[in-house]
Amino acid sequence: MEVLNRLATERRDNETKYIDRQTTENILYSINKHDETVAAKVKEEIPKISMVVDAIVGAFQKGGRLLYVGAGTSGRLGILDASECPPTFGTGPDMVQGLIAGGPPAILTAVEGAEDNEELGRKDIAAKEVDSRDIIVGIAASGRTPYVIGALKEAGERGAKTVSFSCNRNAAMNEYSDHQINVEVGPEVIMGSTRMKAGTAQKLVLNMLTTASMIKMGKVYENLMVDVQPTNQKLVDRAKRIIQLASGCTPDEAKELFDRAGGNLKAAIIMHKTKCSKPTAESLLREANGFVYHALEGI
Repeated sequence: MEVLNRLATERRDNETKYIDRQTTENILYSINKHDETVAAKVKEEIPKISMVVDAIVGAFQKGGRLLYVGAGTSGRLGILDASECPPTFGTGPDMVQGLIAGGPPAILTAVEGAEDNEELGRKDIAAKEVDSRDIIVGIAASGRTPYVIGALKEAGERGAKTVSFSCNRNAAMNEYSDHQINVEVGPEVIMGSTRMKAGTAQKLVLNMLTTASMIKMGKVYENLMVDVQPTNQKLVDRAKRIIQLASGCTPDEAKELFDRAGGNLKAAIIMHKTKCSKPTAESLLREANGFVYHALEGI
């Protein structure tokens, strides 16, 4: 009880004390008012988030992985962010992963006691054979979840870079990490319901971590997703439009380039801009480590 009293995420919000007596519109205005404060709190942590992005890029450049570890809402948000990376940025399924206390069943249904099991966190990291190339981001609104602490301890002992990401200052798990992100959003509209402001803050930061890291890995040209995987018709249409926007070609030319490049958007863009063949475009990309703008420099 005493520990909970010290956590900002567990305090009671005086402004919404009588929310159960408000009209529907006023309930929604109250929620919206609180949500408006989240982005500003995230902004305060950008210098620390930036350091974590650089550490993630360093891990990727060594062939390492980014693993999110969390319980409940925090774990689900990590899995969500990880699952979006392959279709958006063309990453392999192992490059960014999410682990949740209780395993896959916990994605849909709470697994009792899993988040309180520090040893389970250790076992899940060991099962992934984490090593010094990897980076582990532990996510917990409270900053004290035993499962996450166990995962951070095990990862640190294996030489991996570790990050604690919480919504409370002076979080307990900060002690077990190389980098700390603490976005203190304050009391929730409904006391302790950290799927709300805390969850929003977590989603914003995870978006930043992977998006910025993928930009730094050459997965984006200008502000276009040039490694998007065209796995359905919507994405095929988007891919062709990206080729058109990036190269200045016509829609018909974009379709032809998409087909000639075998769905490789980066190659298609270079092929149009340099009037080269697909093999030459692919060679230019390899020399530029996958960065389209580097491949086009001096041409």
